[in-house]
Amino acid sequence: MNTSLGPLSFKDVAVAFTQEEWQQLGSEEKTTYRDVMLENYSNLVSVGYHIIKPDVIIKLEQGDEPWMKSGRRMT
Repeated sequence: MNTSLGPLSFKDVAVAFTQEEWQQLGSEEKTTYRDVMLENYSNLVSVGYHIIKPDVIIKLEQGDEPWMKSGRRMT
């Protein structure tokens, strides 16, 4: 039985942090977050998911902090 709820999107597998939340994470948690987010994006692309690279992925690839302003949605 197929119980698909429709296509998967990047925001379905992404987690966004505010600056305050990001500051509370330890260095190992930040590294894990970076690794998981980049892997999730890579996996979506590898199965043919077409999207403009989200800002958070660009920031993570450049080594920048990925936090979002309060109330801003992940793009």
